[in-house]
Amino acid sequence: MLIAFLLHHRNDANVNAEVIIVGGGIAGLSAAIYLARARRHTLVVDDGKSMAHWEPDVQNYLGFPNGIHGLDLLRRAKRQAARYGACFVDDRIATAQSKESEFTLRGEKSYRCRRLLLATGIFHVPPDIPGVRACLGHSMFFCKDCDGYRVRKKKVAIYGWTNEAVEYALAMRAYSDRVYIISDGRKPRWSRRHKAWVREYGIPVYTTEIINTLRLKCHLRAIELKDGRRIPTEALFTTRGDICFNKLARGLGAKLDRQGQVKVDNEMRTSVRGLYAAGCVTPANCQMIIAAGEGAMAAQAINKSLFRESLATHSLTGHLPER
Repeated sequence: MLIAFLLHHRNDANVNAEVIIVGGGIAGLSAAIYLARARRHTLVVDDGKSMAHWEPDVQNYLGFPNGIHGLDLLRRAKRQAARYGACFVDDRIATAQSKESEFTLRGEKSYRCRRLLLATGIFHVPPDIPGVRACLGHSMFFCKDCDGYRVRKKKVAIYGWTNEAVEYALAMRAYSDRVYIISDGRKPRWSRRHKAWVREYGIPVYTTEIINTLRLKCHLRAIELKDGRRIPTEALFTTRGDICFNKLARGLGAKLDRQGQVKVDNEMRTSVRGLYAAGCVTPANCQMIIAAGEGAMAAQAINKSLFRESLATHSLTGHLPER
């Protein structure tokens, strides 16, 4: 199997696999589990930058009623994939090329595969506020669907200055009646309709520049403005935006949407033959459980395509020996 191949060629500059998954986050690991169980030679190439690292208490992932640390969830999934024969390499893929139904990837090593799955994810841009990074996942958040429930009845700040910030603030009223918007010195750029909603629902808006955060370890207590005011704050949600890791997809010629996300069909296929994408790098709602589902969908589609190809080329193989 591929594990034996990798162990035998650990000093070789080239590594071959049937399927390579770039990205060891939730989507990539879910796909690895399905592909390995389908007896596909599967290699996960990961640079260790999954956004799950940032989440110390995942409360909405199915099957964990008491929550689970994002890093622990990743570790469990990796062990599960390895149990069925998936292999792992720590590397950062810099370039990818496609030629004659084969992909060539280059990082510290070179890799070749017949099918390629990009599960490269995104990066949530945190607000540029002194001291706020220590609060990440504890009192500073990116997703109301993931973390709105945990800030019930708290004093909540929405960082932003666009229509999205207004809609975020309005949606957060389901969890707290003490929600305000802070634009950190930027002039609000929302529409007349959004401005009317701000007035209608009495959402306070602070446009003064932020100079500091007051916190107790990782828990926010207040945001300090340049004019000397201290706004009591127990939770902060940012709408600053995301960086989509689509470099490999772009290099291979895959179609992207306006946000830079990789376009896929209902089988997670991109516009490039043999290339798939799953998780937050696609237009799907960026939730861990959705990423896991997309990874599983991509894996099943990849396995089906390889099976059909083997039938067409009369190269169907039999049972693989156990390790």
